[in-house]
Amino acid sequence: MNRIVSIVVGLLVLLMLASSMLFIIDQRQFAVVYALGEIKEVITEPGLKFKLPPPLQNVVLLDRRVQTLDSPESKPIFTAEKKSLVIDWLVKWRVAEPRQFIRNNGADMRNVENRLSPIVQAALNKEVTQRTVQAVLSTERDVVMNDVRKRLEDEAKQFGIEILDVRIKRVDFAVTITDSVYRLMESERKKVASELRSTGAAEGEKIRADADRQREVLIAEAYRDAQKVKGEGDAKASALYAEAFGRDPQFAQFYRSLDAYRASFRSKTDVMVLDPSSDFFKAMRGSGAAGGGAAAPARK
Repeated sequence: MNRIVSIVVGLLVLLMLASSMLFIIDQRQFAVVYALGEIKEVITEPGLKFKLPPPLQNVVLLDRRVQTLDSPESKPIFTAEKKSLVIDWLVKWRVAEPRQFIRNNGADMRNVENRLSPIVQAALNKEVTQRTVQAVLSTERDVVMNDVRKRLEDEAKQFGIEILDVRIKRVDFAVTITDSVYRLMESERKKVASELRSTGAAEGEKIRADADRQREVLIAEAYRDAQKVKGEGDAKASALYAEAFGRDPQFAQFYRSLDAYRASFRSKTDVMVLDPSSDFFKAMRGSGAAGGGAAAPARK
């Protein structure tokens, strides 16, 4: 029984010893093997590996994937025109030299990020202070990111890392000048709107003036045509009247008298003070005489 226990204990010890001597490297990792506190080997190939048991050798695994460093709480940066900007950025990096990385930063990724962040901010400050707001926002934004990346490449070598990309995520004005910027934008928009309204009013007046001119031309042409037609009609009417009145002058005189009566007695309220024997009533007297003359033959 004791022999069996001894065998089991021995197997357990061997198993524990083997587990401390064997380790697996994932394809997403580097393995740094320490021998009594010094780096003995860096293993980059994935698979099952062997080492001496602790404390003779220890293994530290480093993530070889691309890492993202985001900007901390950003501080205002002044541009070449003394405008204050708040810029959020990110940096893509990865471990390139595990030995150099361990010597300078240890095995904790946060150490290199804490040291790299102020370097990125300083490089960004130097690039932004040489440019205007418009350049940072649009025309030279890519140039700023490339220049910051070039500045970081030399600094990154001492950390044992490789800078893959630098990006500006967001650019905004500092809170202290946001209101003044908004007021400036508002005044500019109002100026543009006023110019557009003035242009529209001028165009409207121009269109209305052109329409009025066309209306006056149309009315004048229509009046001209109407007067022409009317004149032709009056001429034809005068010719017909002249022809008809030329056949019977007495009838013509009688017809003109009737027109005069019609014009004079148009309203019942009109009052005329005339001598009944005047020429104005001649047609009336003539019609009575004519009536008497017509009745006389009837008595014969």
